[in-house]
Amino acid sequence: MQSVHIDQITRAISAGAEEMFRRQRPDGAFSDAPPGSVLGTSGSIAALHAADPAGSAELVETGAQWLRRYQRPDGGWGGVAGADTELVPTIIATATLHHVAPKQSEEAVAAGRRRLAELGGVAVIDDLAVTAMCKQFLALAGLPEAGQLRRLPLELVLFDKVRRQRMSFRTAPFIGMALLQTRTLPPPGPLRRATRRLALPTALRLLETIHRHEGQTGVLSEDPWPAALVSLGLTHAGEAPHLVTAITGFLRGSVRPDGSWDAVANLDLTRSGFAATGLIAAGYGDDPRLAATRELFHRNQQAEPFTVLGVPAGGWSYSGPRGWPVTLESAEILSALARLPGHDGDPVLRTGLDWLVGRQDQRGSWSLWVRDTKLPNDGPCPGITSQGIIALRDAGHAPDSPPVVAAAQWLLTQQRPDGSFHNLWYRDFTTGTAIVLDALVHAGLGADPVAVRAKEWLLRAQLANGSWGSGGATDDGSVEETAWTLPALLAAGVPADDEVIRRGIGWLLGAQEPDGIWRPSRICAYIRHYMYYPNGAIAQSLALRALGSYRAAVGAAAR
Repeated sequence: MQSVHIDQITRAISAGAEEMFRRQRPDGAFSDAPPGSVLGTSGSIAALHAADPAGSAELVETGAQWLRRYQRPDGGWGGVAGADTELVPTIIATATLHHVAPKQSEEAVAAGRRRLAELGGVAVIDDLAVTAMCKQFLALAGLPEAGQLRRLPLELVLFDKVRRQRMSFRTAPFIGMALLQTRTLPPPGPLRRATRRLALPTALRLLETIHRHEGQTGVLSEDPWPAALVSLGLTHAGEAPHLVTAITGFLRGSVRPDGSWDAVANLDLTRSGFAATGLIAAGYGDDPRLAATRELFHRNQQAEPFTVLGVPAGGWSYSGPRGWPVTLESAEILSALARLPGHDGDPVLRTGLDWLVGRQDQRGSWSLWVRDTKLPNDGPCPGITSQGIIALRDAGHAPDSPPVVAAAQWLLTQQRPDGSFHNLWYRDFTTGTAIVLDALVHAGLGADPVAVRAKEWLLRAQLANGSWGSGGATDDGSVEETAWTLPALLAAGVPADDEVIRRGIGWLLGAQEPDGIWRPSRICAYIRHYMYYPNGAIAQSLALRALGSYRAAVGAAAR
């Protein structure tokens, strides 16, 4: 019976791996077909409507039609097409339609406003930056739900260290929103006008620095939403018309055939990093097709520092060689490079590891963008810190290596009372708990009481059908959370023939479709707590990783 079961595992791995390789482009990158984004579409048509209403009229009309088409029956919108209603996208879509197409959208706007009232409106949002963003859009549309706006302190850009640590990756959209208040608020008093005049040149220089870093393409992290926010602010403030022109070109060029925009237009390195680690775990490390992906990673290592966030060269972005370098994708790519042929003599791996160690926070953690940040949405993050540990261990660092020890000791202080862990950029809490448990095992701390409690939490969180969701009693299971949990439990010493493991593997096998695909769920955070999106490459990769880990564990037990 066991050999038949392993044969089934091998067939599932083969079908899943070939499906993943079908997504590989000749340049080595792995692609995906994400659903359209409500925020990306709303922001893009609002920005185009402001910057070039005549030349972009057709794009604006088509985008508005798309928003109306994907309005939920309850009057709200989810973050992406087909998702359940979420508060922030409902606010932004309602305001945008009222602003750019009020006559055609009268019924949609009325339904959206009713749904906003039912959800509690802006008052229930507890992230001040997200609150300000939503109020700005409502005010731009002239809707009373905006309430009273607070003037954004553009003067913060004058203090570089404070800006990086407090605003981090929100720097560009913050500038855009502050400039948009030229339209949404009355003129400030004499003192505030003077300080804003002092801050404006610095704010524009920061945007110009980003523009040059990205090759003067106007892509603003290749994400239509923040690009739109910057364009809106500059347009209404009458500043930097060349930047508005560049962003307008990016938005026009990134529209999807159905008239919508993506949440992020380019996630090549995110998808490819996960694809590579998943395929390697499934036994495809020596497959010659991954040579092109290795070269992709080599070509896309950052050759220049990203000075706006104080990040040196040597890491990777989620998009390309001129993107915004981040720890999460960099750690995943380093894990892949460390396990591919030729890793011993790979200079890119060496410089990348030096970069990763240099980005570690003083407290031992890793954040996403800014080292030692004080912005909760940037870090420090248990999930990213765990990825840092795993990348260093994959690359040959010993468990007593100083950066591994520092990171592990920080993780030991971050457990929630119930035994679980946060994960800032994926849905809480299963993803965070699973990756932390795996990292603690990698760091030689699998028997520590913190690791034991994490393992016990994961065992309790398994659903009746064998899968894992976010940890809530009424959650549906997801491929990603199930597949993240199984290798962690195996690494923590749960036997491969344990009922928990066999039920989880059985559910994962049953979730695979005949063509080899595992369908993704919305576990990737775009705006934490308020908007999530799916990533098919991550789901496929994690499923392969889980099945590969199980097959290896069964083989080890048989020896």
